[in-house]
Amino acid sequence: MPGIEVNVLVSSNCSLIATLGVEPQVVTITLDHLLNDGEKIDEVVVVYTDTRGVRDAIEVIKKEFERGIYYKEIELRCVMVVSEQGPVKDFCSETDIRGLMGTLYREVRRLRKKGTVHFCVSGGRKVMGIMGMVVAQLLFGPDDKVWHLVTEGWQPGSKRCLHLPPEERVWLVPVPVLRWSEGKVLMETVSELDDPNKVVQWYEKLNHASQMRRKREFIEHWLTQAEREVVSLVCQGMGNAAIAAKLYKSEQTVANQLRSVYEKLREWLGNGEASVDRSRLIAEFAPYFALIE
Repeated sequence: MPGIEVNVLVSSNCSLIATLGVEPQVVTITLDHLLNDGEKIDEVVVVYTDTRGVRDAIEVIKKEFERGIYYKEIELRCVMVVSEQGPVKDFCSETDIRGLMGTLYREVRRLRKKGTVHFCVSGGRKVMGIMGMVVAQLLFGPDDKVWHLVTEGWQPGSKRCLHLPPEERVWLVPVPVLRWSEGKVLMETVSELDDPNKVVQWYEKLNHASQMRRKREFIEHWLTQAEREVVSLVCQGMGNAAIAAKLYKSEQTVANQLRSVYEKLREWLGNGEASVDRSRLIAEFAPYFALIE
């Protein structure tokens, strides 16, 4: 079977982390969906417990990667939940729960240093999803996403299908993450609203406004006038040659200015190890330029 096809990539390098029970398709279907949406997944982390059925599911996923279902650039990392007492088989004590939270926290923190994180919380015990949300509240940034996987007609015990055909319907439903970094303002607002959906809507609106302010600061204060002109044209989809012709510059000058922009963007993102390229620049700032224009 050939590698999973992907659409034109519009986002930066990102990772998928997923909790796992005995159904390996939770991971493969989620990954397929993200790839088909154009996400550039470079690492998949599967968090699992030390039970036979779950270990069997891990082996199924490993075989999918080993036989070339996914491109070799995607790394698979399987992480067992471990507490201070050793591998966790199930969540029957506070020690087990602490082990779960510690495992998820370490992995999400590591992935956040690389770039954007997608977190599927549909697999495994319910408590794995609950603790996944707690970790997301602690660590997630505005571009990270928590997903709930829904496949049409599937029920526990249904025939396993690791990769759905095009006619099968599947949804990745975004789960709102109210980050604790905004806790003070959030709690003041929650006390005034009686509808949780209104709280989420308010939070998303506030978060969007905050993102736009940060992006305006980067464009207006981090970049030179010449770099701003180049970035604006890049976000319109123009290549270096077209930009050079429009601005009466050489292509080398445009390339040099973009190299400077990438270095500044890496610093602005606060992650010196993050991959910053044209796709990341467009993903970050095309919405900003579209709005101000």
